[in-house]
Amino acid sequence: MAKTNFRKKLSAIVMSNANYNTKKPLFSRQDAFALVGAICISLLAIILFTRVGELRHMGYIGVFFISLISSATVFVPLPGFAIVFAMGAFLNPVLVGIAAGIGSGLGEITGYLAGFAGHDAVMGTKLFRQHKRGIEKYGSLAIFALAFIPNPAFDVAGIAAGATRMPLWKFALATIAGKTLRFVLLAYLGGYAYGFWQWG
Repeated sequence: MAKTNFRKKLSAIVMSNANYNTKKPLFSRQDAFALVGAICISLLAIILFTRVGELRHMGYIGVFFISLISSATVFVPLPGFAIVFAMGAFLNPVLVGIAAGIGSGLGEITGYLAGFAGHDAVMGTKLFRQHKRGIEKYGSLAIFALAFIPNPAFDVAGIAAGATRMPLWKFALATIAGKTLRFVLLAYLGGYAYGFWQWG
């Protein structure tokens, strides 16, 4: 009798696990598309960054593309802030900041897609958990704040936003708003620095 009950319980556990695996696949088609998209955009950004010298002479359009490229690579540092700082001395700082903010904000979508796919190495780190808790508590306001401050780990915020299934449009708008404000200030700083250097 005891053996029969044990076999029934064991069979129930096996069936339960089978049903769980059936309902929740480890890697869905949607996850695969998101992850492949993030990888493709990152590779394209690395290729295009080799032509940054040409983009620099294209004014606001060049600022947009340089910022887009520099933010589209997940955890691969391609600095674009120096271009914003320099261009603020020769172009309208507000327009430079807007072009850079929109480009950089759109580029950060790669991190969001990686998090949406749910298969990124940083998801087990303390930094990821901190960003995830902040985003779950404050939503797009947390993304805005993290985008505004100089934050080399913003990719983690994008991954956390994707992992929490924050709507893409909310993530993009909050990121663009925060980065635009930061880049406007940076462009003004570049203009003042250039003027001070010329005066000196």
